[in-house]
Amino acid sequence: MSLPKITPTWLDKAIGFISPATGARRLQARMAMAISGGYTGARTDRRQTYNWGLRDSDADSAILGDLPTLRARSRDLERNAPLASGAINTKVTSIVGSGLKPRAAIDRDILTGLTEEQADAWERAAEREFKLATGTADFDIERSHSFLASQALVLRGVLSAGDIFVNLPRKSRPGNPYTLRVNFIEADRVCNPDGKPDTATLVAGIGKDSDGAPVRCHVTKHHPGNLRAAKKREWIPLEYYSKDGRRLVLHIYRKLRPGQTRGVPDLAPVIELLKQYSKYTDHEIQAAVVSSLLTVFIKNTTGNPQIAMPAVGGISQTQDQIDTEGMELGSGAVLGLLPGEDIEVVDPKRPNTAAEAFLGAMAQQIGVALELPRELLVKNFTASYSASRAALLEAWRFFMTSRTWLAEQYCQPIWEAVITEAVARGRLAAPGFFSDPLVRMAYLGCEWTGDAMGQLNPVQEVTAAQLKVEAGFSTRSRETAGLNGGDWERDERQRAKEQKAEAKRLPVEPTPEGSAP
Repeated sequence: MSLPKITPTWLDKAIGFISPATGARRLQARMAMAISGGYTGARTDRRQTYNWGLRDSDADSAILGDLPTLRARSRDLERNAPLASGAINTKVTSIVGSGLKPRAAIDRDILTGLTEEQADAWERAAEREFKLATGTADFDIERSHSFLASQALVLRGVLSAGDIFVNLPRKSRPGNPYTLRVNFIEADRVCNPDGKPDTATLVAGIGKDSDGAPVRCHVTKHHPGNLRAAKKREWIPLEYYSKDGRRLVLHIYRKLRPGQTRGVPDLAPVIELLKQYSKYTDHEIQAAVVSSLLTVFIKNTTGNPQIAMPAVGGISQTQDQIDTEGMELGSGAVLGLLPGEDIEVVDPKRPNTAAEAFLGAMAQQIGVALELPRELLVKNFTASYSASRAALLEAWRFFMTSRTWLAEQYCQPIWEAVITEAVARGRLAAPGFFSDPLVRMAYLGCEWTGDAMGQLNPVQEVTAAQLKVEAGFSTRSRETAGLNGGDWERDERQRAKEQKAEAKRLPVEPTPEGSAP
């Protein structure tokens, strides 16, 4: 690399003539600036960045060493820090809510052999079969969650620990023709067998092929923190794919960098800030409680530590006889004083009038990192209608993006596994499903819808939805899903039924005499 050419200016020459040493240092500094580039943030000769020496590393090197500590601290904050718990609960409630529900959407351009009515009937049948397979707690190998309920567990595992593994075993159970089950595995259980060091083909419990693609995970039989399981630790390798390419394990996490093997807890960037926030809140509460009591120190001007204290319960005591550990402050308590004693009241200046503004500023920083507006993070909407709506819309963009991610990572693979089993068992007719990958993809199409955002002003938002439909910018189906999370086609059938019932209920007007019936 050739060095840039630095030509002395007239000012450089003048300074060099007066002071050659100063002129030389000036040229040296200009040379360093030319070599270092144009970014001030990369400078090392400034006071602000002088000690900011870092060495960049790949994703796994930056993450894996700190991951156990990050998981433990994140879970502790979720259990004990209200703001951290609220942030995770808000995301789970807003992203999953009552659950993302499937709506079969086959590709009718490819499946040209189906009429419109046949395609509609096939989609409704596929949704019924999926509900049969996943609608009860039998869907979970531990019989704890249906498919809709399991989505919150999956998302919470990713937010709290960084990732979660979902094993897809096959197990028959009475009353259900489907054998697909799910087994949820916490992130801590996936690690290298016997504590082996990471290699090119084994990283943090994930086995990889020569291309770096994950092919299996190594799972301990018991959680490392299970104190009841004192036996020798054993590992079970679980393959990601079967020989015919069927998914056997889902590893769900947000991959933020190429080569990243494991996920990072959602609270990782703000763990320290959340801990300090929680401590500050606790100390403010303690100070306010102490301030509500009569806090008094007795000053003894005689210097005699054996001075008799006021009688308590008719028994005279000295300072040495009083059990100081048993002394408690009381609200409105009054003690008598002896001659030569005076009092000094401690005033901690609580409640702190500046605490609310300070906590609000900290919550705003935390919310920025977690992609939650401060109003939604602390559940306090005191701004104007337009400001509150802007905050909700910004948050909703994040929630919808996360829904799409969750559907791709967890919901769609489950849908594909169930529909594939339904076709294999003959419960759904799908010619060409196993012979043509394009036909199989056409049959496995599905859209996922969840709870709607809700409206701050329902009249305005319903009117806006109606105008979008009338102008051709949207459809009734899309607006129905956006306003209340409903299904327009099902609603339309229900409306037709209600109209027929209403027509039967209304009295028939008598026909005037002499007129045709």
